[in-house]
Amino acid sequence: MTQNILLGPSYFQKRRVILDWEGETPCLYFTEQTPEEALEEVRFFLQRPVRFCKISLEEFSERLGRLLSEEAGVSLAEESGYGERESALDLLNHYSEAPVVNLINRVLIRASRAGASDIHFDPGEREALVRLRLDGVLHEYRRFPMQLYPQVVARIKVMANLNVAEKLVPQDGRMRIKIGEREFDIRVSVLPTIFGERVVLRLLEQSNRLLTLGELGLSEEDYRKLERLARKPYGLVLATGPTGAGKSTTLYAMLLLVRELYPHKNIITIEDPVEYQVSGIGQVQVNPKVGLTFAAGLRSILRQDPDVILVGEIRDTETAEIAVHAALTGHLVLSTLHTNDAPTAITRLVDMGIEPYLIASSLEGVIAQRLVRRICLHCRESYRPAPEELKTLGLPEDAQIDLFRGKGCEDCLGTGYKGRIGVFEVLELDEKLKNLILTTPNAAEIRKEALKKNFKTLRQDALEKVLAGLTTSSELLAVTEKE
Repeated sequence: MTQNILLGPSYFQKRRVILDWEGETPCLYFTEQTPEEALEEVRFFLQRPVRFCKISLEEFSERLGRLLSEEAGVSLAEESGYGERESALDLLNHYSEAPVVNLINRVLIRASRAGASDIHFDPGEREALVRLRLDGVLHEYRRFPMQLYPQVVARIKVMANLNVAEKLVPQDGRMRIKIGEREFDIRVSVLPTIFGERVVLRLLEQSNRLLTLGELGLSEEDYRKLERLARKPYGLVLATGPTGAGKSTTLYAMLLLVRELYPHKNIITIEDPVEYQVSGIGQVQVNPKVGLTFAAGLRSILRQDPDVILVGEIRDTETAEIAVHAALTGHLVLSTLHTNDAPTAITRLVDMGIEPYLIASSLEGVIAQRLVRRICLHCRESYRPAPEELKTLGLPEDAQIDLFRGKGCEDCLGTGYKGRIGVFEVLELDEKLKNLILTTPNAAEIRKEALKKNFKTLRQDALEKVLAGLTTSSELLAVTEKE
């Protein structure tokens, strides 16, 4: 009888090994195509002598087909292909006697039901901590003894097809799971620390519906700006902000509008990873291991006769140069950049070596954004703010206004918040701003000139949402700087 422990059929299929038990001695079947490190990984898990049995590819396929049919209750014809897309592990129908497997399954199920975006496994001196990120904030979920932690990390590495034996260098991988009718792509990051390997899982639900521009929380004026940018036949549009600020969601909302307005246009994206799967759009996954970087992929995309290109992130000068030249040669290019606000994106491009005249000629708009937590509608209450709170918001201390907050209820898990909404500043470049870039590509001067028109800063947009009862003053202070 096959006993998986931490090793399941998907592992056997990827690594081309099968573990069978004959009495007390485990027998490891392998082929001439089995990676050598796979044999060492199994030996590491078992911590006992193993009998190695080399078999032909035909016999291996037959054994694997029987195993998959027994474990999953499906036919060999449905499960035996090596080159097909990896099937998702259904956690609700996956029972194991191994406590480590059940622990990880429970964490994943709980995180999915709570709507968590990330799961953190943090090793300590005596205990390991599991935390879930809900609406952008980490919450402690549970603790367990450190004696169990190495097995937890090993199990996650197996699921993500990472090197179990390697513990001194960072590793990145991915896995796919299914919980009921919901499927998740999970990005896995492993980082060595003084107490052990720290693991972070980013959950991306495949069935998540893409938001439209009207659902992002844009003000009416900012919505019109983004609509005008989406209608541009060519040029560069950047979304800026920290990791997890919703930049990809905003750019995809613009892509949906482009596809709706111009269904004949050829749209191609290159991302790391592909977070949303959209029909009618060509999507490329970055793979540095085979040389498919953003720059290399973008060069190849330009030979595919695209009209609109989405570049997941401008990380280096080479990618920036190709994106700018693509925007100058008749393509609408959407991408992201890590800066704190919209005007700083221009100086960032200059720092990367892009000439100001190229920026002025290609750049059409910059979107800076953050995410703030929404007040829970089930427990929202109004209150009269103290003068100190009004002062921090930049309002008169004697202002007679009511603000809102959440008391905390079962629906929001006692936090007072449920869901998130975007806070934006949209810099649309006109001729005067482009001329300023040519002469003085300075963020402060560009902001000063933009404020003379209809440019609204992140703090101003956040304040409007506080006064409208969508979020709280503490959220505003957490994501925006005093002006």
